Amino acid sequence: METIIPLLQETHQAAVAVRRLTDQQRSELLLALSETLVANAPLIVVENKKDLDVMSDEDPKKDRLLLNEQRIQAMAQSLVTVAALPDPTGEVLLEKTIEQGLQLQKIAVPLGVVGVIYESRPNVTVDVAALCLRSANACVLKGGKEAHYSNTCLVGLIHGVLATFGIPAAAVQLLPTGREFVAELLNAVQYVDIIIPRGSEGLIKFVRQNSLVPTIETGAGVCHTYVEQTADLDMAAQIVVNAKVSRPSVCNALDTLVVDRSVASALLPRLTSEFNRYNVEVFADPTSYQILQTVGYPLLQKAADSDFGREFLDYKCSIKVVDNLDEALDHIRAHSSRHSEAIVTKDHAALERFLNEVDAAAVYANASTRFTDGGVFALGAEIGISTQKLHARGPFALEKLVTEKWVVRGNGQVR
Repeated sequence: METIIPLLQETHQAAVAVRRLTDQQRSELLLALSETLVANAPLIVVENKKDLDVMSDEDPKKDRLLLNEQRIQAMAQSLVTVAALPDPTGEVLLEKTIEQGLQLQKIAVPLGVVGVIYESRPNVTVDVAALCLRSANACVLKGGKEAHYSNTCLVGLIHGVLATFGIPAAAVQLLPTGREFVAELLNAVQYVDIIIPRGSEGLIKFVRQNSLVPTIETGAGVCHTYVEQTADLDMAAQIVVNAKVSRPSVCNALDTLVVDRSVASALLPRLTSEFNRYNVEVFADPTSYQILQTVGYPLLQKAADSDFGREFLDYKCSIKVVDNLDEALDHIRAHSSRHSEAIVTKDHAALERFLNEVDAAAVYANASTRFTDGGVFALGAEIGISTQKLHARGPFALEKLVTEKWVVRGNGQVR
């Protein structure tokens, strides 16, 4: 294929058919897709294995790529949840009659065609399709080559369900995996209304710098947990371990532990048993390096400046020891990607100051950053975690896949 423009034209036209579906039909479509995923779970697993067999076991993205029976069931349940959510379109946001007798309404309407570029996560294929269809949008999906067989299988199943509702297959369009098509997608202002990159910091930066289509940034997460001097250290250790090891390949996992100097020697040894169990490699600043070396932690490296502000996506983290809350806030401000940040403390004033001053999509007090997720936040599913400030921030889900339209009714008025 030399150009994807014909595919984008098809999706632009198919968006009209999606908008014609009623709220009930769109819900029924998602329920039918949920049943289809469950019925075809063995096929999905087989196709997913073709992708897994190509990826190295050492690649931290392999966990993201995996689709097993449990994850397929979770995707199917997510569809049921999204189907039950209120229709975000058609809501009258404002209504009034102005002096000239014109009746004005501001109404929530679909964006149109949503383009998503993502890497190695085939569950995103289903999440994006479901959220777009539920909100009366069409979508074009630019997945990575590492998930080619998985994405092709899933989109094929989606197309089968679309056909039963009389919707063109192009309403959910899977684009070729070649990188040469990315630039064409980013410049397709006639056919695509918004681009959402979901993946590495490099991908997001490339899209931001090269897209003529409006973009919403999602994905890259450099997440900190700050353990303040009054913290319950056993609770802090539990939170830190969970944030790091429960699923290290995702964007809400811990990257840097920031700890007050007065409690560092008491906290860090509490982490070593679980960190050692999961083979967590630690990049430590001078103070934390000395503490962990003294207790014999084996997977220890001296941190370089580049280890702070680094998204590891693996069983790795950095540690920064600070003198006080001010220094902690300064460090987070300098290195955060504005995704998810946490404080562990008993000091109410420190807690409130952290929550008020930290500039991130989600801020936590005495809890793991791993909760930043559209499903966990009862949003059904998410397209990603938006780290910017315009239109959407945090879990980017159904209610943000709309824009506004002014509808003006008159009876002959002229100006």
